[in-house]
Amino acid sequence: MKLFDRNRIKSALWQAFQGGGFYRKAVALGLMSIALSGCAIMTEGPKQAYPQQVQQPQTLPSAVLSHHEDHLSHATMERLLHQSITYHLGAGDVVSVSVYLHPDLSIPSPMTSTTGLAGAIVTNDGNIQLPLLGVVHVAGMTTTQLQTRLTRLYAQYVIDPKVNVQLQVAHSIRYYLLGEFIKPGLVYSDRPLNVLEAMALGGSVNLADADLRGAYVVQDGRKLPVNFHKLILAGDLQQNIPLKTGDTVLIPSITTMRAYVFGAVNKAGPVPFVNGRLSLLQALSDAGMNTTNLTTARLSEIRIIRSEGATGQFYVVDARRILEGKAAPFYLKSGDIVYVPQTTVSSWNQAILLLLPSLQAINQLLNPFVSIKFLSQ
Repeated sequence: MKLFDRNRIKSALWQAFQGGGFYRKAVALGLMSIALSGCAIMTEGPKQAYPQQVQQPQTLPSAVLSHHEDHLSHATMERLLHQSITYHLGAGDVVSVSVYLHPDLSIPSPMTSTTGLAGAIVTNDGNIQLPLLGVVHVAGMTTTQLQTRLTRLYAQYVIDPKVNVQLQVAHSIRYYLLGEFIKPGLVYSDRPLNVLEAMALGGSVNLADADLRGAYVVQDGRKLPVNFHKLILAGDLQQNIPLKTGDTVLIPSITTMRAYVFGAVNKAGPVPFVNGRLSLLQALSDAGMNTTNLTTARLSEIRIIRSEGATGQFYVVDARRILEGKAAPFYLKSGDIVYVPQTTVSSWNQAILLLLPSLQAINQLLNPFVSIKFLSQ
């Protein structure tokens, strides 16, 4: 209400108060009080409106007591990932053999038509047929090794033979692409490939259903610490290693995601994820731990190993505070190893020592970091 309106009301009510009887004065006094308070509310009300109390959600603290990171050594990574790949002959390959000054011993012979194969083809038995020597087994040899062997064999018939061997066609290079590829299976190449080139032969990767953390390359019977998250999503070409013929690239499905629980539980071993999620308490429950009646387990000192590629993360988590609602849930990731100690564990070295028998039993299922770091001889 405006100021002049307020003054006019006061004046009119005051005149009525002075000129009336007792009841008239009482009524005028009451109206004056109501009018003045009403004006105050109308004048200042919008500025003094009571703010609504918004309930802020409470953020629980982390249950992680300690955390550190470790890496495979540079020497180990160079030895495993960046070794030079030497091609070895196999079935279907075509090699040319020339003996200097002896065209009759060369294949293909310079005196014959070159419309056919440009050399000798390696049979399914791994052999080639050569003039004067007959059948020679070559499978598994490099061209340099074959050249040395043929020089020695031809020396029985030719004085100081000059032999040259060249790979003309590579038909024995093959790779196995398994898991979440559009076209999984056995693929062939006419030359050695790296990881991305081989994966391209399988079409694209179904990233929505792929567990990249659990993906790996198998070479010479062992998993290599390739980080597929960095390779595919971040474009880290350090992970794009050369492959050998016969290597396997596996991109598992999220439906196969597992964590591994050991220690003071009734059912030690793998615990599956549900719809791609698994909390620490869910894993403990699935492993047979009665979280409402704990006697021997040290829930306040649970140790978790998380690894991907050449990197390992080591956590100590207080699951008791999670159980009591005093800390936020801790969610596991594919391949996590959970150890529930029965007694106090003083260090990570002691925890690893206690875990070793269990890790050795599932070595083929572990991420490469753990196998190489703790189980390699």
